[in-house]
Amino acid sequence: MSDKPLIWLGVALGANMSETPPFSREARVEAGFLLRKLQQGEPLALPHSRPMPSIGRRCHELRINDARRTWRIFYRTDADAIVIVEVFEKKTQQTPARVLERVKQRLKDYDET
Repeated sequence: MSDKPLIWLGVALGANMSETPPFSREARVEAGFLLRKLQQGEPLALPHSRPMPSIGRRCHELRINDARRTWRIFYRTDADAIVIVEVFEKKTQQTPARVLERVKQRLKDYDET
């Protein structure tokens, strides 16, 4: 069985779409390790990932703790790919409504193509 590809949906952290999140080296390694597990079909659970049914079916929040920041990567596990929908710095206990709406819209647009 081959690994599922990662599909990134308009995840932009700045004006340059090729920018990566300003993760520390350790956080980059952790995010890469966890995303690789997902590509290989391994389900993740807390404390690394939690389901996000408020976004949609098969949607999850990957939790990346950095030295001074907490990051979230919203993703969906499809039969043929891991769809990365959003990467953002988590600054409050609750995910901002605008982030949730953006994620839902990106998934809707993706599913309609």
